[in-house]
Amino acid sequence: MISLKQLNYAIAVDKQRHFKRAAEECAVSQSALSTAIAELESQLGLQIFERNNKQVLVTVQGMRVLAKAREVVAGVKDLYRLSEQEQAPLSLPLSLGVIPTIGPYLLPQALPWVREQHPNSQITIIEEQSAVLVDKVRNGELDTAILALPYPIEGLHAFEFWAEDFYLVTHRADALAGKTRVAGKQLRDSRLLLLKDGHCLKDHALSACRLPASETDQALAGTSLHTLIQMAAGRLGSTLVPEMALDALLGSNRELVAIPLQDPGPHRRLAFITRLNYAGVPNVEYLKGLFREALLKKDSSNDLKNRS
Repeated sequence: MISLKQLNYAIAVDKQRHFKRAAEECAVSQSALSTAIAELESQLGLQIFERNNKQVLVTVQGMRVLAKAREVVAGVKDLYRLSEQEQAPLSLPLSLGVIPTIGPYLLPQALPWVREQHPNSQITIIEEQSAVLVDKVRNGELDTAILALPYPIEGLHAFEFWAEDFYLVTHRADALAGKTRVAGKQLRDSRLLLLKDGHCLKDHALSACRLPASETDQALAGTSLHTLIQMAAGRLGSTLVPEMALDALLGSNRELVAIPLQDPGPHRRLAFITRLNYAGVPNVEYLKGLFREALLKKDSSNDLKNRS
């Protein structure tokens, strides 16, 4: 009979494309893993992997087997989580994905509040781009992930918990630095610094300003918001930053100014995503509420500072 262990081993080999590294990931000997894979192939009557001393390849039949194996493993994980609804919130381990343009700015605000309310909570954080996180949630490798919407997530639940606008960040010597608000059309003649393709923040920023990508300078595309901020400080151009990230990115930098966009918002919406049949949805909804509480507390604190 095919075992869950065999399926997990096969998924690990597909991920690593190397039997030794897959064995290390599964914390078993290479011989034990190889034997289990060979038994699985024998039971199925087909070859999943082509292997030699240099590489491991997946056969066409193997691709179909692995796709079904991921569905089975995800389904079993959901079976184990059926009891979550009867247990205290966040009493079981939870894996959470987050994109790089949200994680460094949201998690330091939200996780301390979660830990204060649930000191024994076990949340594992994985940071990846949106496309990777969507795949991992679909495959059951992650329980949930935080994305910025709009983003294509067909076949998944989305639980929105926050919305925010973008700010133009530019050097104080820039022609736009004295504006109280700036419209997207005013940026057509500016050197706008954006993240490279693959980062959804780039698409959200262009959409907020109603600018086509062809009108931006891709020769100066960055790989992180921090890089874009340093480029703006070096007077290489201006960039667009979500409100949540302003304090962390600008800090006490006196060379840069942040100007709110005049274009109607919100410019991006934050949401937890889960599988449609995920048994831990109540847990995710509860966590969503905690994250929102933490952000509201931060907003209230900022309002008090601004009035004092």
